[in-house]
Amino acid sequence: MLQAADHRLRPLTFDEYLAYDDGSDTRYELEDGELVEMPTESPENNQIAQRLYIELLKHLPYYLIAHKDTELEVSGRLARCRLPDLMVHTEASFTALKGASRAIITRDMPPPALAIEVVSPGIVNRTRDYRHKYTEYAARCISEYWIVDPEERQITACQWVEGVYESVSVMGQNPILSLVVPDLKLTADQLFDTSL
Repeated sequence: MLQAADHRLRPLTFDEYLAYDDGSDTRYELEDGELVEMPTESPENNQIAQRLYIELLKHLPYYLIAHKDTELEVSGRLARCRLPDLMVHTEASFTALKGASRAIITRDMPPPALAIEVVSPGIVNRTRDYRHKYTEYAARCISEYWIVDPEERQITACQWVEGVYESVSVMGQNPILSLVVPDLKLTADQLFDTSL
């Protein structure tokens, strides 16, 4: 088993990431072989993710929705693995995880239908969600990627069309436009309303 100090000497391979254990409950993403600690979310971001989860449950079977608990291997210069805030499985990606000892969709498995990231404050997090994950999720051919930005009060829905993402951003009273969840009527204002 790979221990905490071992990863500082050289970049981790994906298999080493899978075996990594520092004895804590700390959650990590893997960026080019480097462990990146995922900080605790703000109460606002947690509330937004929970609200989205509840809305998705109105339109999809519960077992297809993963809430901060399923990892996703993506492509990069070196090994990379992400932990989306929310994910909507396809039947194929859900089935591929049956019997697995860890909830991780590897590159040899079918991609999920939708990955959702709630942007945390800070330029590093914004760059990660708007640039890096955008490219990584596109390379996995994920049908949709939503960037939920509380600071801008905007949702950007990136939809896979003929080999590239086409992005549509909504704010205010405009509903999220989704091909994966076409009956969703949730507006940006409803999602970001912290008075509920």
